[in-house]
Amino acid sequence: MVRARSNDLGAVPDTGGVTFRVLSDSAERIDLCLFEDETTESRRIPMAAAGGVHGARVAGLKPGALYGFRAHGPFVTERGMRFDPAKLLADPWALGLSRAFTYHPDLCLHPEAERDTAALVPKSVVTDLPPPLPARPPLFRPGGLIYELNVRAFTMRHPDIPPAERGTVAALAHPAIIEHLTRIGVGAVELMPITAWIDERHLHPLGLHNAWGYNPVCYMAPDPRICPGGIGELRGAVEALRAAGIGTLLDVVFNHTGESDAFGPTLSLRGLDAPAYFRHAKNGELINDAGTGNTLQCDNPTTRRLVLDSLRHFVTQAGVDGFRFDLAPILGRSIEGFDRNAELFREIEADDRLRDRVMIAEPWDIGPGGYQLGNFPETFLEWNDRARDRLRRFWRGDGHMLGELATTLAGSSDSFTGMKTRGVTFIAAHDGFTLADLTAYAHRHNQANGENNRDGHGENHSWNNGAEGPTDDATILAARTRDIRALLATLFATRGSIMLTAGDEFGRSQQGNNNAYAQDNVITWLNWENRDRTLEDHVAWLSALRHSHPELADPAFLTGEINKASVADVEWLAPDGRTMEAGDWESGSGPGLAMLLGRSDGGRLAVLFNRTLEPLQFAFPARDGWDWPDDPASVQVPPRSVTFTAETRRAATS
Repeated sequence: MVRARSNDLGAVPDTGGVTFRVLSDSAERIDLCLFEDETTESRRIPMAAAGGVHGARVAGLKPGALYGFRAHGPFVTERGMRFDPAKLLADPWALGLSRAFTYHPDLCLHPEAERDTAALVPKSVVTDLPPPLPARPPLFRPGGLIYELNVRAFTMRHPDIPPAERGTVAALAHPAIIEHLTRIGVGAVELMPITAWIDERHLHPLGLHNAWGYNPVCYMAPDPRICPGGIGELRGAVEALRAAGIGTLLDVVFNHTGESDAFGPTLSLRGLDAPAYFRHAKNGELINDAGTGNTLQCDNPTTRRLVLDSLRHFVTQAGVDGFRFDLAPILGRSIEGFDRNAELFREIEADDRLRDRVMIAEPWDIGPGGYQLGNFPETFLEWNDRARDRLRRFWRGDGHMLGELATTLAGSSDSFTGMKTRGVTFIAAHDGFTLADLTAYAHRHNQANGENNRDGHGENHSWNNGAEGPTDDATILAARTRDIRALLATLFATRGSIMLTAGDEFGRSQQGNNNAYAQDNVITWLNWENRDRTLEDHVAWLSALRHSHPELADPAFLTGEINKASVADVEWLAPDGRTMEAGDWESGSGPGLAMLLGRSDGGRLAVLFNRTLEPLQFAFPARDGWDWPDDPASVQVPPRSVTFTAETRRAATS
């Protein structure tokens, strides 16, 4: 039996049996519970404690065995302690689970109820691992296209995927999926959370289920609903994508757990060592910087080890390129607030298997000083919501936006320091309107979520062309499609890394729902058969253009300086051909903008933005030795659109 893993915690099998280790500084005693099946507890073994590590050795036990823990100690909420030996606890270092977590009110009961939860909690599974993958650099590089997807929603309705594989990670390796991703130029897929999660308790009476996975319980065990083959299934999908030149990023949630607030379920960390894993106020109340009931205490060594071991596991065993961190300021929080030099960040940068991975921060949470765009370590990319809002507002027609458009196109130097942008620019993500709904709904329509349309963002910088919502009117549909194409073209013309959410390339709609986390149904499932293939062709064309013109994607900030080919890296022109001056930027209300990018061959690529309802003529100064394709003097840009045109070198005359 081969043993290869990135840590010695959890259940570690060898040829003679299994060694179990779990961390807890606060527990008086932890019992290892072995199970013959989901309901039959066969043995209970007290674990020996030494320096906060509780361990037990079981000779003859083999991979596939089912187990859990019970922790003994005081239930004193004023000290943050919530021990209850009636609660069976999942191993935080478990690599597999017997089934998915299912919410039940008994999981939340006070210890005085003495209600045993063994029948309600999935069993941790002793898991053997193959040899680790060799170290190899990530495929994704800054400037590429990230494709955010929800595994289940992405594959549930794909006609080419075998029914048994729909909704699973294995489906990502299907040739039809890889062909689509390759066609639109994806550099890396970003998988929304795939590790084991539980539904929020308010969903149970509404008959709804968490469809996104941002309510985790175990950080290393893939959720059996979408990855029934465990780490091997993920490894196979990553390898298939990698063979096609596509990297894989995992969206991870190290800011809270699904154990929620004081009235939530006891499933794992809460029952093992709540004072270590969760941040508490002086009176013992849980701090809620994540907005979900609890906050992980990432400056605690125990929590940091869990985070680091989880990241290493997915790099060494699945070969992922990197991670996107949900509500990432919590990773760097201490009692004093956010620190970009926090110990966890330093440990990631020093780790042999993590230091070269792609790390992406969602740079906000709801705690004090929670908005940290631009303040993460230089090794992190960051979701750029400021760019998102600027691009939406420009195309919505808000005034005084030309300067903010140019700043965004040039890499958002007002948000990031240094010589290069670290932003990941996007116009739509899983959280909020889809790209198509952005142009069809001025207001959210979240009635299906059962919260009387009170949930979700209230201000989306969206607009509706014509009547709100669905319509058969050809004129309205054409106007919406025109705006979607313009938004996409602007995204692909932006410096640095960009992100597209699955289905936005072919016009997916969520019926105006901008918080569809609980809609595991056709509201979120992509409709592959009815997709807008013309729009999809447009995205493929934009991606090919971006690939053939590296000056579009280069992460270096545009500054106007002369490059090695003796041409300015950027020129900003008004439609009449004048160089934009201070007064033009201050007013910021012109009808359009020309961005002329200097190429390495000395030519220029012009990107022309017309946000008016009329055609707009753009003029360019003549330049010796170079011609524009159609007319050396001007280019007409259709209403509310973006046009790309490149200079060509004039043929020498004899």
